[in-house]
Amino acid sequence: MIKAKELRQKQENELNALLEKKRSELLDFKFKLAKGKTKNVKEGKNIRKEIARILTVLSDLSVR
Repeated sequence: MIKAKELRQKQENELNALLEKKRSELLDFKFKLAKGKTKNVKEGKNIRKEIARILTVLSDLSVR
């Protein structure tokens, strides 16, 4: 899990790339869940939290 402190040290373009990666991971997770191929159902919650952290840091950067 990525901490917000680590995210604040990254550049905006790195954060955008990480956001796209996490969104694709979430999409893959949803497909696996629908097919019944995943055992760890908490993974989706963790991915969504990481996406929220990234979006929070990005919004803080745009305010400044």
